[in-house]
Amino acid sequence: MGYTKLSKKHLIRHHFHRLKKSEYLRVLILRTIGNFLILSSLFMIGKTFYLPVSEEIRYFVEQKLGKKYTVAKEINKKIEEISRPKGLLAKAINFKQTEILIPVDPNFSIVIPKIAANAKILANVDPADEKIYLPALQKGVAHAQGTAFPGEGGHIFLFAHSTDYFWNVGAYNAIFYLLGKLEKGDEVNIFYKGQRFVYKVIDKKIVDPKQVEYLTRKSNKELLTLQTCWPPGTTLKRLLVFAVRKVE
Repeated sequence: MGYTKLSKKHLIRHHFHRLKKSEYLRVLILRTIGNFLILSSLFMIGKTFYLPVSEEIRYFVEQKLGKKYTVAKEINKKIEEISRPKGLLAKAINFKQTEILIPVDPNFSIVIPKIAANAKILANVDPADEKIYLPALQKGVAHAQGTAFPGEGGHIFLFAHSTDYFWNVGAYNAIFYLLGKLEKGDEVNIFYKGQRFVYKVIDKKIVDPKQVEYLTRKSNKELLTLQTCWPPGTTLKRLLVFAVRKVE
């Protein structure tokens, strides 16, 4: 009888121990999964918004310090280009009051002094085919197929910072992240076939992605439209900036 009682107590203790160990493992697994999900979420948020936030910080710091950007007047001359440091600390250490922006490609590129944008433009990119325009937007700014080129007197449509999913925004160039900073009268430079074309901003508008009629907009002046996703780091809306050519 005593042996039976001891056996029962041992079995109960053993069963309780197993339950305790099982509960511990369950909690450990749940906690591990929870931590993984939290870290994954933080990674995706960082990946999505790192470039927009870093560009905003860079712009804010340079505005406070009074930094100015100018465009090289003659691209054929050898002018020493001041490379913009990548990190905020590097920018503070290597701060220059004025920086000359030389077009990355005299054959076709865009330079916007106010936001320090300087990028190659890829010509005749189909804006309706993701397989064509998404790879192009990883390299620079896209020129919409079927729209005019600088000097032709028509409507030029350029777009950048577009993506298939919002979490993939960081994979595309950051050239137009600060496009919303442009105001009426700001300057946009297009270099095409070695010639510089200057445009002045006249308006900007936030539209729905389905409002594609702006792509085929007509104008009695040489009109430039710049498009990017809005707000920065999302694909909810489209920001359009309109500019007309400044004739000397």
